[in-house]
Amino acid sequence: MKLKLIVLSLFLFTTSLLSAQVKFTAEVSREQVGINERLRVDFNMNKDGDNFTPPSFTGFKVVGGPNQQVSNSWVNGKSTFSKTYSYYLQPNSKGTKTIGQAEVTVDGTVYKTSPVNVEVGDAVERPQDGNNAAIVPEDNLHLVAEVSKPNPYLNEAITVVYKLYVSERIGISNFRMLDNPTFPDFWSQNLNINGYRFEQGTYRGEPYRYAVVHKSLLYPQKTGKLEIDPIAISVSVDVPSQRRSIFGGIIYQTVEKRVTSSSREIDVKPLPTQGKPANFTGAVGSFEFSVDPSKTTLDAGESLTASVKVRGRGNLMLFDLPDLSVPASLEIYEPERKENFSSTLNGTQGSLTEDYTIVPSRKGEYPIPGLNFSYFDPRSETYKSISTNDIVIDVENGPVGTPASSTNSTGDSNVVTNNKQPVTLSGDQFRYIKLKANLKSLNEPSFFRSWLFWLLLILPLLIIPLVIVFGKKREARANDVTGNRIRKADKLARKYLSEARKNLGEQQQFYIALERAMHNYLKAKLHIQTGEMSKERISEILTEKGVDQTTTAQFIEILKSCEFARYTPASMVTMKQDYDKAANVISTLDKQL
Repeated sequence: MKLKLIVLSLFLFTTSLLSAQVKFTAEVSREQVGINERLRVDFNMNKDGDNFTPPSFTGFKVVGGPNQQVSNSWVNGKSTFSKTYSYYLQPNSKGTKTIGQAEVTVDGTVYKTSPVNVEVGDAVERPQDGNNAAIVPEDNLHLVAEVSKPNPYLNEAITVVYKLYVSERIGISNFRMLDNPTFPDFWSQNLNINGYRFEQGTYRGEPYRYAVVHKSLLYPQKTGKLEIDPIAISVSVDVPSQRRSIFGGIIYQTVEKRVTSSSREIDVKPLPTQGKPANFTGAVGSFEFSVDPSKTTLDAGESLTASVKVRGRGNLMLFDLPDLSVPASLEIYEPERKENFSSTLNGTQGSLTEDYTIVPSRKGEYPIPGLNFSYFDPRSETYKSISTNDIVIDVENGPVGTPASSTNSTGDSNVVTNNKQPVTLSGDQFRYIKLKANLKSLNEPSFFRSWLFWLLLILPLLIIPLVIVFGKKREARANDVTGNRIRKADKLARKYLSEARKNLGEQQQFYIALERAMHNYLKAKLHIQTGEMSKERISEILTEKGVDQTTTAQFIEILKSCEFARYTPASMVTMKQDYDKAANVISTLDKQL
């Protein structure tokens, strides 16, 4: 009896030891597969471990996984634990392939699986495991970035279109962007997409459906090899499962799949130096140029408008128009800039106009010299120049002006002719002399010692203290360097942000005007060229000019907000906050610069 109890105790003790052992195994769904088939390998453990390390899978391509599954159960008061890592593999070639050892750490001890051999044979007519929900999207879903031109010139427009290709074998119920595309080395503008529509097409020679998920217009701001970063989207894919309904139909299940586009590289060519005009300001495209006055005949004191206008297709927002110069007898005011252009996949087209208000002060004829506008045409790969004719302004009525010197009839430019005009008397030159005297009687009270006399005598003495106080305040204000800088900076901020303030409430127009205001401020303040307007270059220039890192970061953050707001909804409160931030940054920058 005692012997039986001892044997039973030893058996129970051995069983408990075996049950407490860690089991870590590798299992494959099939040990023989065709080269066009796939298999699943499961790494199972009965205790939770750390630092799981899969094998290298030499000879296979991982097309799915890792998928993790954890199971905990209680049966008759006994706990059972299971954890599985699953991978889906496709062989690269025929022959005997070995799946190496996986490793995991349990309670400080490293455990390894045994190697598993798989025989890979010829391709089969009907591959198995092809409908597994974890691997079906891999070969049937693709996000492709299509670039219109791989080697553009600096500031030449290119487009990038992201297309989602979906195979006829699967269906999708929804997709969403996971990250917003950024183009750090480009001036970019996102183009509107009027809804997502799937169209029939081909991908690598096979029939696919595709939808355009994003498109942008880019103007490269650097030369050399530039990279267009990839983007990612999440797609809800409906794939067939291994189960069927009670009526025999295939049951579909939805799998969330992350799809990433590949990065694209373009090689940006610098603009040629040969034949480059001296007045070239960075215009690239195809343009027409004109200078049109609203009128050429007027009287002194009246005003006319001279419109300097360029129209066509190209980087209209990235260059400056030539300045209009007039004779000294004509008063000219700062131009009003008008932009009327739109962007499509074909580039930016429209017109850019600067309207000058001109007011003559004297009678005469005044020539306004013609202007010359140069641009680079990427189609012909040559520089082109357009010159306008001189404009003669005829001021008919008003004070006679001093005529400009001109050359004599012999063509000698050193001989100046005398074009003085004789004075013509009109007969009313004595109209200011009063012919009727306004005499007063001697009996009227005298002004001397009257109350008005004493008031006028004492008034200057009363004004002197006020003048002294006002002078001291004015001197203190002039010596207040910090205060003057603040007032000047605030005035400058209001000037550049006036257009953005007018568009508060209209999101797209507001952020375009806000971004343009920030760029125009830098152009006016730092005299930098348009080709240096990338965010990285702006940061470098501000740092070189002694601007602190906080202000520089705030400026770059506002530019990023303008880019993101083009395709991200923004409330009125957000726009007002961005406007206030921009005003504070411009004010701070102006004080530091």
